[in-house]
This record gives sequence, structure tokens and C-alpha cells, in this order.
Amino acid sequence: MATTNDHPGEQAAQDPIKLIGIRDSALSLDEVFRAVGDDAAGGTALFVGTVRNHDGGADVDELGYSCHPSAEAEMRRIAEKVAAEFPVRALAAVHRVGDLRVGDLAVAVAVSCPHRGEAFEACRKLIDDLKHEVPIWKHQKFSDGTEEWVGAC
Repeated sequence: MATTNDHPGEQAAQDPIKLIGIRDSALSLDEVFRAVGDDAAGGTALFVGTVRNHDGGADVDELGYSCHPSAEAEMRRIAEKVAAEFPVRALAAVHRVGDLRVGDLAVAVAVSCPHRGEAFEACRKLIDDLKHEVPIWKHQKFSDGTEEWVGAC
């Protein structure tokens, strides 16, 4: 009798990267969630980053994201790295650029894996690495009239 780990559903999918994108329009959580649907996945983790109303002790009114032309390719590289490290059945990542207001969705990533623990770990690795490695910059506008550029997302 084969062990559970021998089942094909316990392994990473052959092509798990289902959605990677930089968008200049509102993000759809439904699109991201649908992209990672997989019958072999027992766990799906979804992370959504939103524009908050404060940063570093100052009130934020709005912000804008811009990116280097290589940003989407860098997102794909990071997704491939995560998919190689975890038994990913499906993975999706989209980031918004342009002007956003408080409460808007800035980034959404999702990962499905055979088990919940793997999905949580892979999703966290995906968003953390995207934040630190993808050339996306944030231009914050504060209530007091000051502005600030922040590297990465």
C-alpha cells in the first residue's frame, strides 16, 4: 500500500503559477482566489494588503505605487522560487500601481497546497519576498502636506 506522500496530489503541480500581474485598476479577490483553486489542495492561504490611514506616526491621505518595467518578471521569479520550495498546487500574485486611497487593495497573493501549514508558509514567503525584492515604490501623501517615497512594496 502506498503512503499518503506517494499520491500525486501531495506533490507540487507541474505548472503551479496561475496568475502574476501588475495592474493599474482595482484588484479582484475573486480572480485571485479562483486562480488557485485545485482539487488536490487541502489548504489555501490568501493575503491581502490594503492602504492604511497611517504610517510612521503620521496620517496618510493617499498614496501611489509605481514600478520598474521588470517588476512583473521579478514577481514571476519569486513565485517560481516559492513553488520550488513548497508543494504548491497553485499560486497567484497581483499588485496595483497608480493612485490609491485608504482602504484600497494594493496587493493580493494566494497559494494552495496539499495541507494548510504548507499553504500558510508558502503564502508568507511569497508576500515577504515580493515586498523585499520586487521593484515597486510607494509615494505616500500625508495629512500634514508632507510626502515620502518608500522602496519596494
